Amino acid sequence: MSQGLLNLVVLLAAVGFVKGLGAVAPSTATSNYIMMRPLVHSLGRSRPLTSSVTSLFSTASPSSSSASPPASPKKPLPSVLSGVQPTGSLHLGNWLGSVSLWPPLQDTHTCSFCVVDLHSITNMPKNAEVVSTLRENTLTAAALYIASGVDPERSTVFVQSHVKQHAELNWLLSCSTPLNWLERMIQYKEKAQSANAGDVGVGLLTYPVLMSSDILLYGAEAVPVGEDQRQHLELTRDLARRFNDLYCSGNKWKKKAKSAGIPSYPVFREPEALISAGGGARVMSLTDGRRKMSKSDPSELSRINVLDSPDAVRDKIKRAKTDEVRGIYYEEGRHEANNLLDIYLACAGPVDDEGREALLEEARGMSWGDFKPLLTDAVNSYLQPIQSRYEEVRGEEGYL
Repeated sequence: MSQGLLNLVVLLAAVGFVKGLGAVAPSTATSNYIMMRPLVHSLGRSRPLTSSVTSLFSTASPSSSSASPPASPKKPLPSVLSGVQPTGSLHLGNWLGSVSLWPPLQDTHTCSFCVVDLHSITNMPKNAEVVSTLRENTLTAAALYIASGVDPERSTVFVQSHVKQHAELNWLLSCSTPLNWLERMIQYKEKAQSANAGDVGVGLLTYPVLMSSDILLYGAEAVPVGEDQRQHLELTRDLARRFNDLYCSGNKWKKKAKSAGIPSYPVFREPEALISAGGGARVMSLTDGRRKMSKSDPSELSRINVLDSPDAVRDKIKRAKTDEVRGIYYEEGRHEANNLLDIYLACAGPVDDEGREALLEEARGMSWGDFKPLLTDAVNSYLQPIQSRYEEVRGEEGYL
């Protein structure tokens, strides 16, 4: 095979794989690749999460027997994609910083919410327990999505590994990603430095490419991100731009594509960061206010899980790290006080500026012994309806 013909084959594969800025749905009996964007728009809504990916992305056309004229096409809503790893129960940081912000997006966006199970095995040798409990944790995450207010009739809820094109696009993008782009990722540097060399797998270096694949596969126009994920979103934008520059219009492939009758428009859309008007709380560890609350922290006392019992929440807050300063108020350098105040304000319920000032003024004159029971009550009151809804959804195993 000549080099020119080989190049054309590569181009055909690349353009055919992600044609039209849409995502690919799982294979069916009639088509190997079906564009997700036209599919979602034609169906109007998604089906509830099921164990069958084929039924989730069904391509059955509506009955042609209806005599009513077709409705005028509506301008599609901007698309958004987000997801959380199913590694154990979601904690308060996941919830306040991400999941709780999803339901309002359903009114203004075409939403896809993914249980990113492939990301949860990034460090498989160290987290063998995570792998063995992955199915159960995936169901738990999906149930919590719905408990948050995500409506499967209005949004697409799915499991990452059920859609094989996530892994396929990950490989294609990995082959065109410069190594030094990944080596400069801050999270990689921090985790690699804090771990033994033998515990650092290749997945820790390359998982940002999989994250980029998740986003680009669905042509997401916006991605809800926190400050700690902004660099990964910028990498996604860089990879989309690089791929488009290398293989799309305005370069050496253009004439070859034109002669083969292949459109040479950009393949990938560069997504924008979506910042909630409420900001989204950045919740830190209960044992170290300088570090983000994380599921990977070996200490259970460092985090409040969304499914923790009231007694567990009380015990964790009672043992949370504090300082010796009397009065609970915001001040630079008081990491633990600032964090616990953030949690309190986030869980105390929606308040206007005046209400917020009243809560802060009340806390200012308190000791830690007075404040911690108040914080405990606020957190438990906030979690109780979520847990009740979760139990309802989780009890319907067939539905999930």
